[in-house]
This record gives sequence, structure tokens and C-alpha cells, in this order.
Amino acid sequence: MNSVASHHLALAETPKADNALASLCKAAADALRLRILRVLKHDAMDVSELCAVLDVRQPALSHHLKLMSAAGLLCSQRDGNHIFYRRREFAGDEPFAALQQALLNAADTVALDDEEESRREELQRNREKNSLDFFTVNASRFREQQDLIAAPERYAGAVDNLLDALPISEFNTALEVGPGEGWLLPRLSQQFARVIALDNAPAMLESARKAAARLGNVEFLLGDTRHVGLKSLQANLVVINMVLHHTPDPAATLQEAAAALAPGGALLVTELCEHRQGWTRENCGDLWLGFAPELIQDWAAAAGLTELTSSYLGQRNGFKLQLHLFGAAKITS
Repeated sequence: MNSVASHHLALAETPKADNALASLCKAAADALRLRILRVLKHDAMDVSELCAVLDVRQPALSHHLKLMSAAGLLCSQRDGNHIFYRRREFAGDEPFAALQQALLNAADTVALDDEEESRREELQRNREKNSLDFFTVNASRFREQQDLIAAPERYAGAVDNLLDALPISEFNTALEVGPGEGWLLPRLSQQFARVIALDNAPAMLESARKAAARLGNVEFLLGDTRHVGLKSLQANLVVINMVLHHTPDPAATLQEAAAALAPGGALLVTELCEHRQGWTRENCGDLWLGFAPELIQDWAAAAGLTELTSSYLGQRNGFKLQLHLFGAAKITS
């Protein structure tokens, strides 16, 4: 393309860029919109949840969400009859990425007020209770429900391959978050000197304990990824197998699990890709209808992890499974 043509193309694109820049600035130029950004810093929420936390009416909030989404500050994901919103962070090579990041950073410097923070914490507690109540009541039916979506035998081979090729130098400690019935614990027990199984549902932890009854190097912790026992763990491997869609704050769960990694350690995530099969909420205790792979990758990057490999597997009833292996940075002298 000659210089004249390039000049005319640049002139043609300038109004579009100006409109995008104006839209971004307008989307952040409102106190309520800044509050929305702060609430969504670590979580995704639907309209009713945002209304409850921010104490605003839905018609007014919907207008702001539409404007912020059009400007690229937010993105959305349909989850059954609900639409969940989260912050969208521009890629580094996108126009105005630096400005968008500066806007988000500036919004985050102001804390939620006490009432908003209290309502947000109540929302999280309700999510946790709903998930825990389900597994307390339905522990005996766990395998039956699991088979409807992704039976372990349908992806165990892929997990084995990833474990066989782990790019780590030490095999001292492995942590599995939410081991379910414990089918993966014997495999981890063969490879690591010490294995820790962490679950916040006593009935599920007991099922895992029975599966590992003959294993002498498996320990059991009752709790979630905020457990004090993880603070100085330094695990060489953390496994989060089909757990994130059951957790009230999956981004925080992944970040807390990553914090338990030793330098140079690896984190293995298996999870459902996003779907629209809302029956899994009632029948399987799902809080989320899967996740876009890019979302999990964003959470991992925010936790300081680098993606090493990823793969995808079809499952029963139209579900699709994603497997990601992430690495923690090594300490360099």
C-alpha cells in the first residue's frame, strides 16, 4: 500500500477510534459505574446480585451495564436464565489498553463502603452455603451425578498424560482441592511423597478418605482454599479437578490455590467449558454453568501463573471439558 492510500485509510479510521475512546471515557465517567467496577474486581455477578450489593433498582443498573459493555469495560456470559457480568481487561496490543487499565486501577483505589462490603460478603456466604448444603445432602449420589456430565474414566487418561509429563523438578507435595470421591488420590500418591486432600464438605471428605484408606501418605483437611494449613504449604503440584463450577468465587479459589504453590510448581485445572444446561444447578449442585477457557486463563495470569499447555475433550450430553496446566515462576538467583 502506498503512502497516499495509507494516509486516507488512517483518516477513515480516525472517527471510529475517536468514538471508541469517547465511549470508554464516558463509560467510566459516573460514580455508580465506578462502584460496579469495584464490586466486579474479583467476581462475576448477575443483575439481581449487583442490584442487591449496590442497593440500586434494576432498570437503572441495566442501562449502566449496557453502556459499560458497549465500551468494552465489561463482558457478559449467559448462565441458564441469568447473564453474569465481569470486568474485561484489554489485551496489551489493543488500542487504549493502557487507559483502560489505568481506569480500573484508579477505581480499585477506593474501597467499597461498609454496607456494600457487608452485602457482598453476605452474597458470598449464601453461595457457599448453597454449594455445601448440596454436597452434604447428596454425597451418596455424587458418582451418579458426575456420570451425567464427565465421568472420571472419560478423561482420566488425559490427566495421566499431563501428570506423567509434569515440568517440575521436585515431587514432595501435591494438594488436591475438592477430591470428590478420591479417584485421583491413588495416582497422586504414587507420584508424590505427600498428598493433601482438601474439601469443605465433611461427607465428601469422608468418601475420599475411604478411597485412600490404604494409602499411607495422604492427609485430609476440612476446609477451603483459605485454610490456614495452606499458608506455608509450598506444594509442587495443585490439582483443581471439576471444582471451580461449584465454588462461590472461582477466581479467588484459583488465586488462593496458586498461592500454595512452591516456586516452579504446577497447577492443573480440569473444568467444564461454558454451556447452557441449567438442569445441572439442581441436579449436580453447580453454581456456574462452566467457564470460557479465556476466563480461566485470565484468572491464572492474575495469580502470576503461566499457561504451559491446554486441551479439550468432548463428554456426554454435549458437555466439553477443558484441561489446563499452569506453571509458577521459579526463583532465580
